[in-house]
Amino acid sequence: MMHIGYTMMTEQAGPRELVRHVVEAEAVGFDFSVVSDHSFPWLEAQGHSPYAWSVLGAAAQATSTIPLMTFVTCPTFRYHPAVVAQKAATVQLLSEGRFRLGLGSGENLNEHVATEGWPSARVRLDRLEEAVGIIRDLFAGGYVTRRGRHFQVDAARLWDLPETPPPIGIAASGPRSCALAGRHGDLLIATEPERELVDAFDAHGGAGKPRFGQLPVCYDTDRDAAVARAHEQFRWAVGGWHVNAELPLPAGFEQATACVRREDVAEAIPCGDDPDAVVKAAREYEEAGFTDLALVQIGGGHQGPFLRWAEQTLLPALRER
Repeated sequence: MMHIGYTMMTEQAGPRELVRHVVEAEAVGFDFSVVSDHSFPWLEAQGHSPYAWSVLGAAAQATSTIPLMTFVTCPTFRYHPAVVAQKAATVQLLSEGRFRLGLGSGENLNEHVATEGWPSARVRLDRLEEAVGIIRDLFAGGYVTRRGRHFQVDAARLWDLPETPPPIGIAASGPRSCALAGRHGDLLIATEPERELVDAFDAHGGAGKPRFGQLPVCYDTDRDAAVARAHEQFRWAVGGWHVNAELPLPAGFEQATACVRREDVAEAIPCGDDPDAVVKAAREYEEAGFTDLALVQIGGGHQGPFLRWAEQTLLPALRER
């Protein structure tokens, strides 16, 4: 049976609201929680983008049992990998061992604020691989000095180290990133229920490791209202990830999704209050070999009703079927 998680979506709610949401998610019985780490929302209609690491620190203190995870952080442009290692070690201590560090090669939308130009996917993955090595070296303790192709580290050290370092998850969307995740990750992160991703991860050392997916849903007792909200705030998700990683600003996503119809969104995202639609979509991940699935409720102001529905109806349905 898959573990079912809750997503703190920083693009659609402010920091105080996000912490309240994860507290309630813990109370209603979600198995884990993840948080996005962005500089911008994908679309201006979403309207938010607080600093994910401050939210994590607050969430670690406001909750007591629910595991926390970045989904995902890019440790290669906005952040130096040594800084990411320090942040992750601190959150692991604050959460008393409940933190997982999810890493990815980044999106132009977020990373352009601190870099000149946006390199090819191959270069981004090279940088990610080097960054993961630096982070693991720092988690191991002691002083770290490295002169790499992309990063320099001069006598860095983590002075507050958790007894158990955070497991590292690596986001993947193709053969090369799956191979990197299998070699260097403790778990796989993907947003499509594709068996090929899991098989490639397994083939490069990932066999037996957890595989995390993510599923957007839009709960509302009025299905038409749910479809309209999903179209307004989440139509970017209907496009391909390889395109999404290249666009620099919300205006680009507005233009790229101008032709996406409400019916396109309704076909791709479970909308309304039918738990069977979510169960069907979740089953695709389970059949593809995923072990964990984080749900995203679309609409920052609609988390309360969703969480009550999840407790009473959705989570029992997912766990029963």
